[in-house]
Amino acid sequence: MGDFFTTAMAFPAVIFTFPLAVVLLYWTFGVLFGVGGSVAEGGDAGGDGGDGVGGFTGVMALLGLSGVPAAIPLSLLIAVAWFTAMAGTELLDATAARIATVPVALVAGWGVARLLVLPLRRVFPTETGALREDFVGKVCVVRTSRVTADFGQAEVTAEDGGTAIVQVRAEGPEGADLGAGSRALIFGYEPEREIFWVAPYDAGPATGHFENQLPR
Repeated sequence: MGDFFTTAMAFPAVIFTFPLAVVLLYWTFGVLFGVGGSVAEGGDAGGDGGDGVGGFTGVMALLGLSGVPAAIPLSLLIAVAWFTAMAGTELLDATAARIATVPVALVAGWGVARLLVLPLRRVFPTETGALREDFVGKVCVVRTSRVTADFGQAEVTAEDGGTAIVQVRAEGPEGADLGAGSRALIFGYEPEREIFWVAPYDAGPATGHFENQLPR
């Protein structure tokens, strides 16, 4: 047991030991006292007015960890990163090798969390899906330098006035016309991938429903 704590408090494991302790305390209090219980009841709604382009929700979506309560993928990432760092601390002696363990641990944690989030999204069928489908027919503002078939984010305003950063995609010449600050019409939504398909839109307000909303 003494060796275990020695390893846990040595570099690089110690970087993740304290975040892991916070995670364990969080879930312990959640189970025993219901603190933070709402986090395990549904996925995030995609952000609000206070969540900027570089906000937490946008980062989680960019990492592919959205669609479930944020505490779940973060806990998984930290736990796996800690186990990886513990292995590196125990098995490696060279300083350079131990330093390299840090990014390896983070990538390993992200990879496992990303894989587990995919099936977990089906366990948390929240109102988020319906809310996102309501975005179809709205005009959004592109917040990334480009929009392609594999990359892109935009800001869209919900009915309650809050804003959300969503993943958008476009193909061919339509994508070539979209850049940061461009307006785009959301015409489709893929719930499995949680992405919206958009096309350039240069007229009308950047908020509210398009006058002739496309069928879903």
